[in-house]
Amino acid sequence: MALGYHVHFTRHAREKFIVLKRHAFPVTEKEVLAAVSRPDRLDHTRSPLVIAQRRIRKHHVLRVVYKVSGRDSMTIITFYPGRRAE
Repeated sequence: MALGYHVHFTRHAREKFIVLKRHAFPVTEKEVLAAVSRPDRLDHTRSPLVIAQRRIRKHHVLRVVYKVSGRDSMTIITFYPGRRAE
């Protein structure tokens, strides 16, 4: 799903699933991978980090911060929901 990369989630990213669920905003691994593989928007201004953004709810987007290493490895550093601009 994530463009043929071997995807690694940092410990921080893994913990983020738990934190967001506790705050009544559950995000799935599938949603994170969809944001990376089929983003609505990409931000390369913090290179080598990339921020992928994808709409996940009516009023929310999911932003995923990741880094590509080599030709086949991707590290998901963190992700967070954001309000969608109307």
